[in-house]
Amino acid sequence: MIDTISVIPVKGIPDIRKGDALGRLIVDRVKAQGESFRAGDIAVVSQKIVSKAEGRVVSLSKVIPSDFAKTIANNGGKDPRLVEVVLRESDKIIRMRGGHLITETKQGFICANAGVDQSNVGSKESVTLLPRDSDAAADRIRKTIHQITGRVVPVIITDTFGRAWRMGQVNFAIGVSGMKPIHDYRGTRDMYRRKLQVTEIAVADELACAAELVMNKADRVPVALIRGYKAPRGQGRIKELLRPEESDLFR
Repeated sequence: MIDTISVIPVKGIPDIRKGDALGRLIVDRVKAQGESFRAGDIAVVSQKIVSKAEGRVVSLSKVIPSDFAKTIANNGGKDPRLVEVVLRESDKIIRMRGGHLITETKQGFICANAGVDQSNVGSKESVTLLPRDSDAAADRIRKTIHQITGRVVPVIITDTFGRAWRMGQVNFAIGVSGMKPIHDYRGTRDMYRRKLQVTEIAVADELACAAELVMNKADRVPVALIRGYKAPRGQGRIKELLRPEESDLFR
């Protein structure tokens, strides 16, 4: 039984540059605000700082758009250089309509513009790309936190995606380390003693959403700690949250 869950913003993280050690920065900032990692804490980290630390930043001034990118851009009123970057980061185009481009990324995510983002980059001519391997990035941060503090802290990497059938965006997990991303209730019983057959809760996504409530993009809060939730044990991978195409009824 969980009594209370706390979501703690980690403030004061500087503008991230390529090569910065995120795990060490997070530990330093947690200490600087009078906190410390506790047993059971979960660190939630924004994709944006992970991408910056990996050097996943592209200057549009250096991008030469293809004819296909120019056609899409003309039809949707977009920058053809931005469209070209989106196409390069995509394995498949899922939908194109009214200037909206939904693709499947090389990492397997289905989202708008392949996760290519112009916000909080610095230069108006630059965009960030998704991390090449968000699970590996989460592994590195988790291991660094453990090396410095001795604490075993699961790590979730997040990004903001839209959702089919719903307005607005929410945080989704795009990388995980040190926990299972799904709590599987199948085989357990509900309050009326019925055996559950299909219930699998995407707890990594739920935790990502909870953390977003304090991760203010304008106030430099790209990291949060979640305290009081007992994460499912195991070394999960983000692919566990991705529905296989053969069971996707909407493609």
